[in-house]
Amino acid sequence: MPLEYQTAGESHGPSLVVTVTGLPAGVPIDEAFINAELARRQGGYGRGGRQNIEEDKAEFVTGVRRGLTIGAPVTMLIRNRDSRLDDLVKTPPVFRPRPGHADLAGSIKFLTTDCREVLERASARETAARVAAGALARCLLREFEIEAFGFVRSILTAQTQVEATAANWTALRTLRDASETYCPDAEVTQRQVKVIHEAKLAKDTVGGLVEAHIFGCPPGLGTCADWRDKLDARLAYAVMGIQAIKSVEMGLGKEVASLPGSRVHDAIYFDAAKRDNSPDLGFTRKTNNAGGTEGGMSNGQPIVVRAAMKPIATLGQGMPSVDLNTKAAQQSQYERSDICAVSAASVVVENVAAFEVARVLRDKFAGDSLVEVRGQFQTYMRLARLLPLDEGVRMA
Repeated sequence: MPLEYQTAGESHGPSLVVTVTGLPAGVPIDEAFINAELARRQGGYGRGGRQNIEEDKAEFVTGVRRGLTIGAPVTMLIRNRDSRLDDLVKTPPVFRPRPGHADLAGSIKFLTTDCREVLERASARETAARVAAGALARCLLREFEIEAFGFVRSILTAQTQVEATAANWTALRTLRDASETYCPDAEVTQRQVKVIHEAKLAKDTVGGLVEAHIFGCPPGLGTCADWRDKLDARLAYAVMGIQAIKSVEMGLGKEVASLPGSRVHDAIYFDAAKRDNSPDLGFTRKTNNAGGTEGGMSNGQPIVVRAAMKPIATLGQGMPSVDLNTKAAQQSQYERSDICAVSAASVVVENVAAFEVARVLRDKFAGDSLVEVRGQFQTYMRLARLLPLDEGVRMA
């Protein structure tokens, strides 16, 4: 069974629900880690008042017994404390759509002038369920020493030049967790806080860049055989599906268009000393411009995904819009919102990207139990280290 997930729920409904299918039996569930990721998603300088109301925690409804998956679908529930969807006073109809939000397109799609139902499902509140799914998948990845790390690269023009590597990412994680904006650079953090504060005073909003790095992936996850199953394509699809994300890059990204091939492609070297104890099997690179994928497959280098988040569509000052009932010019309607949610987006991207890596790992290493999956993984790594294989081994 492929590893997949489905979310349900509205921003001000009773709860969010996510069902994850395809996890093998026997995966240890780190509930504290999952809830810590949910708490991180709620944090970051510039968030709105909603985060003072909610206390996101995953309740396991199905698929787990005594802290282990049982091979059945895993369902998690995240309760909404601010549940008022049917209260017409607290959640009134929205007739003046916000530019940049799903309001106008969604109301026309569903043939209504009330944008409420559209914005309730389109809300980034839904990403809490996706973070829970990604954090759950990371419990599986940990069994194979694969780890994810995400951070804020920039907010507006305040950008860090920090480079995350397999050697320094845990130290950067400590710096990130101490940052108000989830940026592992104290000086740039202060500039980002200033940018957000100035936007708040102007009743405006700001966006930025976030990055996710996945460390420990062996070569060969994903495929070149079918475009729908290429790892970089899956990552781009998943990350682009996050609310307010407007572009996705792998590795060097758009910069590859302005450089010659000799400065883009990552030269390949072999270090025999690393063959038996490194996920790259000894095939090393001095650069990682490809972002850890070539031909739709992991190449043994860290996976690097970068995403651009646009400014939040709800502005305190409003923007020119129309009343959908009268078609008269009006300022867009205000809904309680954030000034900046780039910090939260970094958590979402980190966990969504991790889920896609777990997905391709499951595609390659099948099995109903973690024991079986681990056995297949170990066999693959052993054979890969023996390359070139003699004909007898290949035919066995």
